[in-house]
Amino acid sequence: MFVRELLTSVVAVLLVGLLLFSISGVWPPMVAVESGSMEPHMEKGDLIFITEPGRFAPDAARDETGVVTYEDGEAADYRTFGSFGSVVVYDNPERFGPPIIHRARFWVDDGENWYDQANPDYIRADNCQQLLNCPAPHAGFITKGDANAEYDQANGISSPVRPEWVQGVARVRIPYLGWVRLGFSGAAFATPPAGGVEMAAGSSVAVADATAGSTPANATTVSTTAPANATAVGV
Repeated sequence: MFVRELLTSVVAVLLVGLLLFSISGVWPPMVAVESGSMEPHMEKGDLIFITEPGRFAPDAARDETGVVTYEDGEAADYRTFGSFGSVVVYDNPERFGPPIIHRARFWVDDGENWYDQANPDYIRADNCQQLLNCPAPHAGFITKGDANAEYDQANGISSPVRPEWVQGVARVRIPYLGWVRLGFSGAAFATPPAGGVEMAAGSSVAVADATAGSTPANATTVSTTAPANATAVGV
């Protein structure tokens, strides 16, 4: 009886995992938010379903990236999670730390002076020379947590986000279910990293500051949940 019930549970979890993967096209397909930089549109403990960027991409998406910036979303009236544009999970391989879940604000080209394009409320500089990552060291998205005071690129969280760094686009928010995942990982009781996410199979993801190995207090953290532990988080 015990073995039969165990096998039934394993098969059910695998089927759910395969279904979620077939829809999302990304592994793992769910993340649990660990911190508050996306408040009030995402709260710590929320479970977020993500998809491969190219899936379900609207016409307002930039080229082949599948990502709609705040700037383009405002023009096309495309909204997700309470504001314009796409919320993305990205992982900058040039820094130490976990992936980050923040909103794409606008696009910059390689070498572009984006000071005049930036919202002055989200930078602390009087010109491009005083602004981090300006001129842009490479093409990519300028990103920001909805609750943060500055762009990620202005406070040292990341350089412009290259399209290949985007691991997924947030689609659906399920309140509270992420607490189960955070509890298993220990993140529920730890000081939340700024803006990051914790990946599947217990691997931690957080946000890195300009200082190597540090975690800024204004990034959003999420834990990604693989199908293997989908039942633990209620999926």
